[in-house]
Amino acid sequence: MKSKVIVLIVVFIVLVAVAKVIVLGQAFMRVTGLTPVTVVKLLFNGGTQLRELEGRTNILLLGIGGGTHEGSDLTDTMIVLSILPLQHTMAMISLPRDLWSDTLRDKINSAYHYGGFVLAKSTVEDVIGMPIHYAFLVDFSGFQKIIDLVGGVYVNVTTAFTDSEFPVAGRENDLCGGDPTLACRYEAIHFEKGEQLMNGNRALQYVRSRHAEGNEGSDFARSKRQQDVLVALKAKLTDPRVWLSPRLPVLVRALDDATDTDLNISELATVGKLTVQVPGGSIKKISFEDFLITPPSWQYDGKYVLVPKEDGSSIQQFIKAQL
Repeated sequence: MKSKVIVLIVVFIVLVAVAKVIVLGQAFMRVTGLTPVTVVKLLFNGGTQLRELEGRTNILLLGIGGGTHEGSDLTDTMIVLSILPLQHTMAMISLPRDLWSDTLRDKINSAYHYGGFVLAKSTVEDVIGMPIHYAFLVDFSGFQKIIDLVGGVYVNVTTAFTDSEFPVAGRENDLCGGDPTLACRYEAIHFEKGEQLMNGNRALQYVRSRHAEGNEGSDFARSKRQQDVLVALKAKLTDPRVWLSPRLPVLVRALDDATDTDLNISELATVGKLTVQVPGGSIKKISFEDFLITPPSWQYDGKYVLVPKEDGSSIQQFIKAQL
């Protein structure tokens, strides 16, 4: 009799354990989107089904300065990655951070600050006239470490430029010993024309420079530089040698620490697989700078902003024609 009781207890414990494993497994699949079927599809097919409209999936890429300084969550970078999974084609649509939003009554780069992914996505939808299905955030304070861990990125600098007012990290509130020009808060940086290997710090300077002389000081030139560095980083991250490196665990942790997204793991893996299949040279880069003007600042609370020359529909029509 005693042995039967022990057997029953053991069976009960096993059943409870199995039940817990099933429940935890179901919870894991709900959160990550990874099911046995999805894993098989990732290995032998395209992956999980992404949200889309007419076969196109749009992902908003956001870049913030990070850290603790004022405006650390304003988005310096706003790019829409538009993917046609079945055709294995991809486009990058750059949005200038100074573009005015009538809905926000502020620049579009403040949307994430005010309302996170939800407001940022809806604000950009109003600009491009297409749904934004997902968002992916990169904290530039961790961006530098990622590039260093992959051994730097090769970037072709198309136009040489000098920025004499690049901000020095950590000196945002430095009084510079009473210097009225606050010169100690800035340093001069210069980039020669041509392809060059950039480490994390150099790449960060390249994508964040805002006070270069001539056209390179514009929001549009900066957006193009950001696109170029992202494509270069994508090339490094898809290099098998990077994933066979002994530094892989550190790289994975750095990627996790520097990013945030509303894609689940299954969707993220699917997007990653799609980006690997698209050659960097075939990614279409779209900018609509010719459709924008700079109005008098007094009309917009004294701020430097950009607004459409005509109305937003002309920008939306141009983007759709380029895709």
